[in-house]
Amino acid sequence: MSDNEKSRAKVEQAKGKLKETAGRAVGNERLTAEGRAEQAKGDARQAKEKMKDIFKR
Repeated sequence: MSDNEKSRAKVEQAKGKLKETAGRAVGNERLTAEGRAEQAKGDARQAKEKMKDIFKR
């Protein structure tokens, strides 16, 4: 399950980056903010998974 969560984190980060870039390209602040929020969510998920890995050892 951990690999699945890591994959989800990467997907969220990528989707967030794409939304942020698209929002900046068209000048849509809401889309840019959504992209940043999605990236932050992915970053948090990735950090959680890294902590799990550290404590597994």
